[in-house]
Amino acid sequence: MRFLKRIIRFFLKALYGCEVYNTAALQAPGPIMLIPNHLSWFDWLFIAAYLDEDWKFVTSSTAAQMTFLHRYIMINRYTFPIDVTSPYSLKHIAEFLKSGGRLVIFAEGRLSRTGSLMKIFDGSGLLLSETGASVITAYLRGAQRLPFSPHPGWRQWFPKVTVHFSPKLTPPQFASHNKAQERERLTQWLRAELIKLQFTTEQQLSPETLPAAILYAARIQPQKIVLQDITDHKINYRRLIIGANLLARRWNFSHQERIGMLLPNTNAFPLVLLSLWQAGYIPTILNYSSGAAVILNCTQLANLRHIITARAFIEKAKLNLELLQNAGINFIYLEDIRADISHAERFGALLVNILRSPVPNRDITPSDTAVILFTSGSEGIPKGVELSHANILANIRQMLVSTDIMDNDRVFNALPLFHSFGLSVGLLLPLVRGLFTYLYPSPLHYRLVPTMVYAHDCTIMFGTNTFLQGYGQKAHPYDFRQVRYLFAGAEKLQETTFNLYAHKFGVSILEGYGITECSPVLSANLPMNLRFGTVGQFFPGIEARLESIAGVADGGRLFVRGPNIMKGYLNQEADRTFQSLNGWYDTGDIVQIDADGFVHILGRLKRFAKISGEMVSLTAIEDALAGAFPQYGLRFQIALISVADQQKGEALIAVTNDARLTVNEIRTVIKSKGFSNLCVPREIRNVREIPKLGSGKINYRELTALLS
Repeated sequence: MRFLKRIIRFFLKALYGCEVYNTAALQAPGPIMLIPNHLSWFDWLFIAAYLDEDWKFVTSSTAAQMTFLHRYIMINRYTFPIDVTSPYSLKHIAEFLKSGGRLVIFAEGRLSRTGSLMKIFDGSGLLLSETGASVITAYLRGAQRLPFSPHPGWRQWFPKVTVHFSPKLTPPQFASHNKAQERERLTQWLRAELIKLQFTTEQQLSPETLPAAILYAARIQPQKIVLQDITDHKINYRRLIIGANLLARRWNFSHQERIGMLLPNTNAFPLVLLSLWQAGYIPTILNYSSGAAVILNCTQLANLRHIITARAFIEKAKLNLELLQNAGINFIYLEDIRADISHAERFGALLVNILRSPVPNRDITPSDTAVILFTSGSEGIPKGVELSHANILANIRQMLVSTDIMDNDRVFNALPLFHSFGLSVGLLLPLVRGLFTYLYPSPLHYRLVPTMVYAHDCTIMFGTNTFLQGYGQKAHPYDFRQVRYLFAGAEKLQETTFNLYAHKFGVSILEGYGITECSPVLSANLPMNLRFGTVGQFFPGIEARLESIAGVADGGRLFVRGPNIMKGYLNQEADRTFQSLNGWYDTGDIVQIDADGFVHILGRLKRFAKISGEMVSLTAIEDALAGAFPQYGLRFQIALISVADQQKGEALIAVTNDARLTVNEIRTVIKSKGFSNLCVPREIRNVREIPKLGSGKINYRELTALLS
């Protein structure tokens, strides 16, 4: 048998380049369970070739009756056949494990239909609870590309397949819970360990810079359409790479210089972004919705001398660049660059791309700055955030291993690309993963956005609560028929918005939590783990700790650490504070983490008011008031700010765009939601419109200035 296994290993190496990691863990004694992911009909072969003969595969005796070949493979001395319809099957497995047995169990119970990890049946948790067995997880990387795999994506006859075994794991103890809870939590733990192994493996073996990762995807499917914008211009990977290389030849700035980008959501944006990387420059992405004065502030902070933009965009957006031009900023217009590229040069670039596989800029390292983004500035002056290639790629991998995103998914992105979520999740993740992305120039077109999602068969969509509320009110019930991932972030998801999508469209909004400094996503609700009122569980590789806050009984100030946390700030004082934390980042948010690991956002520390010695969350009160006054129409808005008060320390002021609202109406709603009298605003101020940032969040800094 050992000779046969050596032959099998030889052919696996020759045909699939099979490499196996940490086989020493397989020598662990029983009782032990080996739990691999399950992607293809050949998974058992890649595992069995490296196991001792006493290991047995749990198989279905019912499925074994399909054909003679099934019976031969699934019922023999190396398998442990069970009747999956029998209530005694788990009992038989448990007895075998208790006797010191070693079993391989495909805990998903079926081949993955997505190419990603599917749900883990709770029978695995029950076995861990009853037997006290140890666990080894396994990750079959690339096996979803094998022929006859059932997922809807692309396949190859001989893809690269590697097998990764974890060290022996001891399941945690949940002695304080009943058996049902213990089984559920052990099942969740097992799935988390499988995801953790996948993430650490991808971190070690995947391309280390963003251009390298995008080029890797481009080499696999050069003809795949990956970008389309409002002009209906479509770009495949080959054209994207060729266009970026042509632009890269035109950039002739100082070495390692930061170059500004002032561009909307169009195909030009990723072309310029890739070209700057290829030429060795650092893209600095400017928020065109923030006004000339703030943009100038950002250019001075980043020491920018050049900004790449487009005349058509400047004219259409009615941007006044005089202030920037007077400050000595040089504007480079894409129309001029495009006109300078001859047809012969384009044809030559196409030939080179076909004849010679393009390579990324090898001078770029994972720790180099990939982009500079600026924080929203909703509560203060924007800060310049340096995100490295390693930061952004780590966050992309955290999201990909946690979700079941498929090759045929289609992304719709109307979030501005100067926004960290719009850039990392709405553009770079699809380009790295090999997905189609439709770039739409404005999230404010509430009637048009749902129509475009419908017209382009998009399955993944993003938005803030404000934007999603606007789409939901204007959309036809059939517009989101194909949407299976609808993520909300940047601001608190209101219950009225969640209910609107659930009832009108049959779609669950998945609220997440992210910060620009974290590349940006830290946690998200997912179909596998969904709990309304939370922002989901932290992604793999992210550590979290809470520091207690006086006046906040349940929860604390959140600090996080992980490979997705930024390099640092451009602002010297802020950067000194960050660097002094030794890898930890102070989010400034007050959160509660429940027993299942779900994160409850109580509010930003700056969005708490201390009234009569009690900490009051302005975010929680705003959420309670949202949707409580339908009598004032769909355009009704309300926000809260705090001001100094001699008697109580601080007092609340409600700001609304409707003069009919009264304090008594607010008091009635607040009391009905279980809040105390401390949460009732002292007065109401009226404004024509509550100011918003380009991301859709309320601009509290401008709102406070407006009322002063």
